[in-house]
Amino acid sequence: MAEKNERAIKVVAENRKARFNYAIEDTVEAGIALTGTEVKSIRNGKTTIAESYADSKGGEIWLINANIPEYLQANRFNHEPKRPRKLLLHKKQINKLMGAVERDGMTLIPLKLYFNERGRAKLLLAVAKGKKLHDKRESEKKRDWGREKGRLLRARG
Repeated sequence: MAEKNERAIKVVAENRKARFNYAIEDTVEAGIALTGTEVKSIRNGKTTIAESYADSKGGEIWLINANIPEYLQANRFNHEPKRPRKLLLHKKQINKLMGAVERDGMTLIPLKLYFNERGRAKLLLAVAKGKKLHDKRESEKKRDWGREKGRLLRARG
């Protein structure tokens, strides 16, 4: 039988330090309002979301400080690399996220920027709480012990 030619999810940028620096409570998939040159630049794969965060302004959620470099072939029609970008969410989701941030002292951290099966740019947004130094040390110890345990089990047979 002939299989469908399906496009897989293509991860463009990932915030790898987020899981180390924050305790993640919940995740939400959000669309992003982008211009044409931004989409082409994201497809090139030079985007970084490591220093970025999401914030609420006027009943909307905005992605702040995400670096999408200029698209070289666009010359005068280019975009500003670090401009705030609107995240596309349902009103119910926005209210839930804003409530968590205001009430519980949480922050909104982007985890992944990717293209879904339909070719749309999506952002995996996490509601997270910052870890203290002792929590970071504890997670580092767990990770090191997991590695050491794997080495011991492989050596044993």
